[in-house]
Amino acid sequence: MRLGVLKEPADERRVSIVPNSVKKLCNLGFEVIVEHSAGILSHHDDSEYEQAGASISDQKTALSSEIVSSISMPDVSPMTKGQIIACVADPFRHPSRVKEAVCAGITLLSMDMIPRRLSRAQAMDVNSSQDNLAGYKAVLLGAAHVPRGIPMMTTSAGTIRPAKFVVMGSGVAGLQAISTAKRLGAVVYASDVRRSAAEQIESVGGRFIEVEGMDDFEDDSGYAKPLTPEFIQRVNDTVCEVARDADVVITTARIFGRAAPITVPERAVSTFKPGAVIVDMNADVGGNCELTRRGEIVTTDNGVAIIGIANLPGELPSTASMLYSNNMTNFLSTLVSDGTLVLDMEDDVLVGAPEGDELHVAGMGGVLLCSDGQIHPKQSRLAGAVD
Repeated sequence: MRLGVLKEPADERRVSIVPNSVKKLCNLGFEVIVEHSAGILSHHDDSEYEQAGASISDQKTALSSEIVSSISMPDVSPMTKGQIIACVADPFRHPSRVKEAVCAGITLLSMDMIPRRLSRAQAMDVNSSQDNLAGYKAVLLGAAHVPRGIPMMTTSAGTIRPAKFVVMGSGVAGLQAISTAKRLGAVVYASDVRRSAAEQIESVGGRFIEVEGMDDFEDDSGYAKPLTPEFIQRVNDTVCEVARDADVVITTARIFGRAAPITVPERAVSTFKPGAVIVDMNADVGGNCELTRRGEIVTTDNGVAIIGIANLPGELPSTASMLYSNNMTNFLSTLVSDGTLVLDMEDDVLVGAPEGDELHVAGMGGVLLCSDGQIHPKQSRLAGAVD
């Protein structure tokens, strides 16, 4: 079995497989072929891969492997029927990519479709591992750009009060942001549409922002449900009022397969204090702040900086690559039986749960999107998206 590891596009500093994973993959029976310089931006040179047992080749050779590993979905036009791609395809936002793979007879394994509520799938969950790092990096960016210190300081020249952070959303990224800001010495307020999140927020040192009329807006996959415009407005008003005197505001609200909801409208930004920083963690899918510009740091007329970096895990390429590689290796190990690659159509990680099960209803059925030129029948919601 040949596994090709691709070099990512220029704007992606991570790599899908690091040298430390190569030995395990070789022991599973894979012949690992790494595209030249694939790991350079994550600080792994070709010699490390060779020492670990991989071979270095050009893109064409790596892309011709039985299974291709990457983070971004590669161009499938040079590939042939029967090959397999394991990557982050983001299929609900990019159905044309799936359709192209279907038409080419290529099997697409979308790592961002891992059903995170399956306990055995948690070691493969790239969303959680990368979101965790994104939340951490968001706090560091906010701290680096805010024009004041973060912790409380008592000095002979006077006492400095701790900075105030507001974290909007408390999923994996949000909880890491809360705990990181708390460790830096900030006072942290946090919100979420899921009432069950209050205990989690408080457990990592945050103060929960209660919104009138709040219910447990969580679907069966653990993601936030789409909200009514009226409730979104209420959340915006309540949380933005708390954030008016904040030093750093971090937005994390993300709905699977949809554009990011606006949680910080332009009118709210105009009430924030000069020098405040907004770190928008969803600039890649439209942004939570109405004034966010993808890939840019902008400053408003009233002196509020808005950070719209689109790939926060990519700002920590060494650590992010290591975690992604572990996720990928754990996933690939479940596909190997007696040295042969096997796609088990009864595996819930691959193809999802039976019709009516909570994972299927939520559209988080599994990572296998197409095989032998067809959308898998259990992926009915996705099939509708590409028809």
